[in-house]
Amino acid sequence: MRENSMVEERLPLPFPIPPGVFAETVTEVKHYTSRLFQFRMTRPRSFRFRSGEFVMIGLPNAEKPIYRAYSISSPAWDDELEFFSIKVPGGPLTEHLQKIVPGDTILMRKKPTGTLILDALLAGSRLFMLSTGTGIAPFASLMRDPETYEKFREVVVTHTCRERAELAYGYETVAKTLDDPLVGDEAREKLIHFPTTTREPSQTVGRITDKIDDLSLFRSIGGSPFNPEHDRVMICGSMAMLQELKSKLEGMGFTEGSNSSPGQFVIERAFVD
Repeated sequence: MRENSMVEERLPLPFPIPPGVFAETVTEVKHYTSRLFQFRMTRPRSFRFRSGEFVMIGLPNAEKPIYRAYSISSPAWDDELEFFSIKVPGGPLTEHLQKIVPGDTILMRKKPTGTLILDALLAGSRLFMLSTGTGIAPFASLMRDPETYEKFREVVVTHTCRERAELAYGYETVAKTLDDPLVGDEAREKLIHFPTTTREPSQTVGRITDKIDDLSLFRSIGGSPFNPEHDRVMICGSMAMLQELKSKLEGMGFTEGSNSSPGQFVIERAFVD
């Protein structure tokens, strides 16, 4: 892992860095729409995490910074840390976070956590990662992790947004995955990307829950409906989507997993403001 060379050029912070917190430097910012943006920052040399986990992110703009949970969208082997964020008007953190530029400082608490990790799932053959909006962030990490392809013969990533432009981050990440020298060969063989929109015409229109109910998701990927014997499911998105899919899966005989007790599906309950 390379040194954080930009840290030496950072301007003095207006407030002391709280204990148990890293102060890292923004290296890249990309705005996709008026609602969505991505940013990358330096990674502390001592920081370790499992692909799919989240961390608490804040800004050094107050003596008591506001922190929110952000899934790390870069894989565990990446030299930098990447995040995909929504812009919330008046949001205590995102109102300010959306204005960052390269060279700015981001605060990050040192302990990663989360349930969207491979260790929380029982062994299976087909992995579904179901996401809406910025919920694709942890799956952007997992789809670039070699362990994902070691454990599953097929990996299906669904991404549902309101408009076509909001799907761009998912398309870009899939393209990078297919071209990645570390996982590209296996991803080209095993990875399936299923994007949909709900408010604007696109190649596929409709909510992912409807696509599951009418079986069009499975027809599109050339596979059978959910089966708890060999399918494993990860879910990240809006609270309504999480609850609806959780109910559907439990009705099909799936059991929810956790870090201490692996199961057949997992959901993430951490959200930004």
